[in-house]
Amino acid sequence: MTTLNISLPDPMKAFIEAQVQSGSYASASDYVRALVRDAQKRQAQEELEAKLLAALDSNDFQEVTPEMFARIRERIRQRYQVGGTP
Repeated sequence: MTTLNISLPDPMKAFIEAQVQSGSYASASDYVRALVRDAQKRQAQEELEAKLLAALDSNDFQEVTPEMFARIRERIRQRYQVGGTP
């Protein structure tokens, strides 16, 4: 893990310290990591929504069948078996 030093106004620092004191987080670092994870999730969700909207706008639809899901599952299995990670 690496270290990142940031400067915050006093009210923001006090807010983070209050979050830690409330027992919700073990440390200020845990709080900041949680904020970053939430931002990453939001960004991933926004990217997924944009891709879904682009797919809808393309009007290039396919029938979804059990066979299609089986092929997708097999591709995922192969991807994880070969390298262990996507």
